[in-house]
Amino acid sequence: MANRGNRRAKIVGTDIEIDITEKKDIVIESHDDDHGHDDNHHKETFITKYIFSIDHKMISKQYLITGLIMGIVGIAMSLLFRLQLAWPEESFGIFDVLLGKWATDGVMDPNVYLALVTIHGTIMVFFVLTAGLSGTFSNLLIPLQIGARDMASGFLNMISYWLFFISSALMIASLFVEAGPAAAGWTIYPPLSALPQAQPGSAAGMTLWLVSMAFFIASSLLAALNYIVTVLNLRTKGMTMTRLPLTVWAFLVTAIIGVVSFPVLLSAALLLIMDRSFGTSFFLSDIFIQGEVLHYQGGSPVLFEHLFWFLGHPEVYIVLLPALGIASEVIATNARKPIFGYRAMVGSILAIAFLSTIVWGHHMFVTGMNPFLGSVFTFTTLLIAIPSAVKAFNYITTIWKGNIQFNPAMLFAIGLVSTFITGGLTGIILGDSALDINLHDTYFVVAHFHLVMGISALYGLFAGVYHWYPRMFGRMMNKTLGYVHFWITAISAYGVFFPMHFIGMAGLPRRYYTNTNFPYFDDVANINVIITLFALLAGAAQIIFLYNFISSMYYGKKAEQNPWKSTTLEWTAPIKHIHGNWPGKIPHVFRWAYDYSKPGSKEDFVPQNVPLKKGEKELQH
Repeated sequence: MANRGNRRAKIVGTDIEIDITEKKDIVIESHDDDHGHDDNHHKETFITKYIFSIDHKMISKQYLITGLIMGIVGIAMSLLFRLQLAWPEESFGIFDVLLGKWATDGVMDPNVYLALVTIHGTIMVFFVLTAGLSGTFSNLLIPLQIGARDMASGFLNMISYWLFFISSALMIASLFVEAGPAAAGWTIYPPLSALPQAQPGSAAGMTLWLVSMAFFIASSLLAALNYIVTVLNLRTKGMTMTRLPLTVWAFLVTAIIGVVSFPVLLSAALLLIMDRSFGTSFFLSDIFIQGEVLHYQGGSPVLFEHLFWFLGHPEVYIVLLPALGIASEVIATNARKPIFGYRAMVGSILAIAFLSTIVWGHHMFVTGMNPFLGSVFTFTTLLIAIPSAVKAFNYITTIWKGNIQFNPAMLFAIGLVSTFITGGLTGIILGDSALDINLHDTYFVVAHFHLVMGISALYGLFAGVYHWYPRMFGRMMNKTLGYVHFWITAISAYGVFFPMHFIGMAGLPRRYYTNTNFPYFDDVANINVIITLFALLAGAAQIIFLYNFISSMYYGKKAEQNPWKSTTLEWTAPIKHIHGNWPGKIPHVFRWAYDYSKPGSKEDFVPQNVPLKKGEKELQH
C-alpha cells in the first residue's frame, strides 16, 4: 500500500501510460485530449446529424420544434371551441373545412367539442409544456451549464426524443379515426374512457390516446434518468451543487418528480387498457347502458382519480419548475444583479417537489372524500403556498433597484412572475375544501390552472427561447417583433382568463358545448364573446412569434459569443456547435453562477470560469 501513489497502467494497443489512482482526472484529461484537435474525426451524415442525433444541442432543437408544432395544433383546437362557445348557434365555414362530418353545415357536433377539449388539454399539458419545455432546455442547458461534453447517455437521449415523436404522431393520428379522437377530458375519467361503447370518442381514439401516453411516459422516464445522472456525475471541476445555476436545480428536481410520479400514471393507463379490452373491473362497477346491465363488478372510478392525480398534481410542477428556473436565470442576467436568496430558492424548489406529492386529493374534494381527509389535503395544499411565495418575493427583490434590460426574454420572465402570483392566489381559494365544492368544475378552475400552469409555463418557454436562441442557432431574434409578441400575448392572456373567474363564480360549468338551454346563464353569454375575441388575438400574436423564430434562423443578426453578458458556462462555448461543446479542456469553475455587479470588478459580470483574484471572496449565498 505504501507505493499506491505510483501505480501506473498501460492502455492496450498504445504507448500511453496513465496513473490509475486519480480516476476522476483520467476521465477529464483523456476526454479533453480527445477534443484537443479539430472536429473532423466525427464525420456526420445528414441522418446522424439532424435525425438520429446523439448530440444534446440537436436533440434540444428537435424537442423544441416538435413541441412548437404540437403547440400550433393545441392552440388551433382551443380557438375552434372558443368560437363554438361564443356563438353556439352559428355556422362557421372553418368548422366545415377542418371538422368535416363532425360539423354538418358548419355547426359543431357536441361529441367533437368534447374531443377538441380533450386533445387540446392533453397536447398542451404533456406535449408542449412537459416535453417541449423540459425536453428543450434540460437538453440544451444541463451539459453546457455544468461543464459536461454531453449527456450521460447520448443514445438514451436520442431514444427518449424518438419515443416522444412516436407518441406525438399517435396522438395526431387519433384525430383521424372513424369514431373520432378521445373525448373523456384530458383527465380521462372512467367510465367514459373505460367503456368503448360509451360515446364515439371512447372507441379507437381512446385506445390511441392510451398507447400514445404509454410511449410518452417511457420517453419522459428515460429522459429524466439521463438528466439526473448527468447532473450528479458529470459536473466539471469546481462545479459544486451550490454553484449550479438555478436552471439546473430546477431541471434536476423536475426529473426526480417525473421519476416518482409518471410510473403511477402508466399503471393507471395499463389498468384502463385491461378494463377496456380484457374484461377486468378495476375502475368499473354496476354499469347500465341503454337499459343493458354490464357485467362489471367491484371496481371504482375514484381509484383511477387517485392514480391519475398522483401524477396530475406533480405534473403541474413538472411543467412549472423548469419555467421558474429559466425565469431565475433571465431575471438575474437582465437585472444585472445576483439572484436574491440563492439557497432559499433551492430550498423552495426542493420543498415544492416534496409537497407536490402529498396534495393530489384537492382535485377530489367532491368525490365523497372523508371531510377529515379533505382538511388534511387542504392543509398540505395551503402549505405549498409558502415555498411558492418565497420564489415570488425573491424574483421581485432581484428586480428591485436593478439595472434592468427590458428585452423580450426579461418581459416574459416578469410576465411569468405576474401570472404565477395571480394564478396562485386563486389556488388558495380552490385548495380550501369548503370553497372548492362551490367552484369545482366551473370556469373558475379553468381560469386558475391556465394562469398558474399554462400561461406561466408558456411565458417561461418564450423567455427561454428569446434568451438562448443565440446559443441554439447562432443568431439573434428580432427584438421589435419580440416586444409586439409579448404585449399582445400578455394583454390577451389576461383578457381571456381574468373574466373566466367571474363566469366561474356565477356557476358556469366547464366542458358544456353550449349554455343556451340554461336561461340562468344568458347574462354571461357576452362575456364568452369577449373571451373568444381575446383568444383569437392571442392566437394571432403567436404567428408573429413563429415568423420571428423561423426567419431569424436565416436572416437574424449574427450573435456574439456572450450577447447578454451572462456569467454561466454555456456562453463560454464557441458559437459554432461542435461535438463535445468546448475545443480543448473543459472550463473549470471558481465561483457561483450570479456574480453580477460585483464590487471591485471592472465589468458588471464575472463568468464562473474566471478565477478569484487575490483577496477576493466568493459571495455568500
